[in-house]
Amino acid sequence: MKKSILVLIATSALATFASAETSVKISGVHLCCNSCVVGAEKAVAKAKGATATVDKDGGTVTITGADKAAVQSGVDALVKAGYFGKSESSDVTLKDISGAKDGKAAKMTVGDVHLCCDKCATAAKKALAKVKGVTGDTAAKKVTSFEVTGDFSPKEVMAALQAAGLTGTAK
Repeated sequence: MKKSILVLIATSALATFASAETSVKISGVHLCCNSCVVGAEKAVAKAKGATATVDKDGGTVTITGADKAAVQSGVDALVKAGYFGKSESSDVTLKDISGAKDGKAAKMTVGDVHLCCDKCATAAKKALAKVKGVTGDTAAKKVTSFEVTGDFSPKEVMAALQAAGLTGTAK
């Protein structure tokens, strides 16, 4: 009888452990419309074992998976799709994959960016307007890349976009 109870307790504990999930909330993500929400959900779904719960009004994406590795893969997929924010966890982080260099540039293409609508393009333009030396850009709705011109730091351009909840790659 005691042995049966111990086996039942051990089985129950293992089942609870096996079903435990890990999640991380990413805040400050640019989510201005339903297309942004769908884009974030689809991006995270590409990562094996990760799912996203998106709060458009709160600007958050909560990524859940079976373990930390699955959640990190989901976060990486979100960034690859052009979204950025801040992780509530020091164990799961958003990596700057922009490849932006220090120094000055007169022209730079920002690729792999999520600009699905006018609000996204406006957010990018507002972020770029804060960067010293940027004199122009071609950010527009429904583009996946745009040009930045002036005499600016590529790292500062990407940092400004990331602070606005967007990201991309510097080319």
